[in-house]
Amino acid sequence: MGWRMPSETAAHERTWMAFPREGYTLGQTGAKREEGYAAWCATAHAISEFEPVTMVVDPSELSRARRMLSAQIELVVAPLDEFWMRDFGPTFVVDDARPEALGAVTWTFNGWGDQEWAQWQDSARIGAQVAELAGAAPISSPLVTEGGGLHVDGQGTVLLTETVQLDPRRNPGANQASVEAELARTIGATHAIWLPRGLTRDYDEFGTNGHVDIVATMPSPGRVLLHTQQAGEHPDYEVSNQLRALLTNATDANGHPLEVIDLPAPATLRDSDGYLDWSYVNHLVVNGGVVACAFAEPAADARAAEILQDAYPGRQVVAVDARPIFARGGGVHCITQQQPRVGRAGV
Repeated sequence: MGWRMPSETAAHERTWMAFPREGYTLGQTGAKREEGYAAWCATAHAISEFEPVTMVVDPSELSRARRMLSAQIELVVAPLDEFWMRDFGPTFVVDDARPEALGAVTWTFNGWGDQEWAQWQDSARIGAQVAELAGAAPISSPLVTEGGGLHVDGQGTVLLTETVQLDPRRNPGANQASVEAELARTIGATHAIWLPRGLTRDYDEFGTNGHVDIVATMPSPGRVLLHTQQAGEHPDYEVSNQLRALLTNATDANGHPLEVIDLPAPATLRDSDGYLDWSYVNHLVVNGGVVACAFAEPAADARAAEILQDAYPGRQVVAVDARPIFARGGGVHCITQQQPRVGRAGV
C-alpha cells in the first residue's frame, strides 16, 4: 500500500488523548496529582473547541474523568499505565490512491527504552486498540520508537534524532539505512533528516533520550521551526546552534533548502532539578487552530504566539499552561495524537 503520514496541518477527524492515572509519573502527593489531572483536562478542553477529542481512560480513573471533563469529550475505557498518547498511540497514515483509506502504524513501544520508572505494558497495547476504534487498517512495525520521535512535512521528509531511533535500548543493531527503510514502508518517508540529539533535559530521568517534537517541527514544506535557547549559560544554547547549522544546510524531499525559523525559549532557565527544556515547539496543530504551550511568561508567551501565528496563517493560536506537563516529561504535543480526516474535503 502507498501509505503516507500527512502533515499535522492536514484536516483532522479528531485528536486522541489518554487520561492520567495514579503512579510515579503523575506525582506522589495529592496536590501534584491534581495539578497533572488539571493540565491534561485543560489541554483536552482547548482542543475540543476546534475538533472532537477522544480520551482513553483507565477503569480506575473513569469517575474522575467524567467529573473533570466536559460532556464534549468522548471517553473510551481501556487499561492504561502511562498516558502519553503521542508515544504509545498509533501514527495514522493515508493512501493517496484510496481517498477513503485510513491506516494506523503501531510502533513497538517499550517505555522509551525500557526506562526503570516507566510502567508501559498496558499502554503498549493501546495503539492497536485505538486503530480498531478508528476503523484504521493496522500496520504493525518492529521498529521501537514513539510518535514524538518523528515529524513529517507530508511530502516525504521526516525529522528524527539519532539518539532515539538508534538507541541500543530501543533498536540494538539498527542503523540509519534500516530505520529509513522501515519509515518508507510505514509512513511513506523518502528523505530523512537526522538530528544528532535533542534537548539536554530530555536525557534526564523522565526524558525520552531526545525526541524531535520538543526541538524542531515543520509547519509547512521547506520550513522548520527550531527551539532556540538564547542564554549562553544554558547547555541547549550550543545544541540550538549545532542544530541550526545542520538544518540550514539540509534539504527536504523535494531537494529544496530549508528555511529555519527560530522559536526562542522562555526566559526561565532552571528549576530545582536543573536546566529546563520548556519549548514552544511542542505545540499541536488542530482544525483551524494551534494549541500552544505557555509558561506564565507573558512576554515570551506572546512572542511565541506571534511566531506560531505567522507559521500557521489563518489559524487561531490558543495556549495552555504547559508547566505541569513538562514537569512530568513532555508537553502538549506529547499527550496528543491527531487522526487525519479521510474521504472528504479538508479545512
